[in-house]
Amino acid sequence: RMIETFFALLIGHALADFVLQSDAMAKGKNRHNRTTTPPGATCTLCWPYWLSSHALIHGGVVWAITSNVYLGAAETVVHWLIDFAKCENRINVHEDQFLHIACKVVWLARLR
Repeated sequence: RMIETFFALLIGHALADFVLQSDAMAKGKNRHNRTTTPPGATCTLCWPYWLSSHALIHGGVVWAITSNVYLGAAETVVHWLIDFAKCENRINVHEDQFLHIACKVVWLARLR
């Protein structure tokens, strides 16, 4: 059962990080990118909303797969922090993905 859950978490991560993350979200979650919403209006303080929305999608996926709202909440917070670090160039994309997958291993251990 653990292998199936881990595989589901990996699929969920891939969907949330690559399919469900729009271009606007991918650019908007980085505070160093200048996004315009609506057209012509610069929104410099919108990045927390984009980043939080992205992290909430990940948390929702973990909650849906594990049926554990606490793991979903933990995923939301940790995903937010990891992606923020990536946007600040403190970690690279490979470290980002490694940390996200490592979190899935931790969530599995908490399910035991």
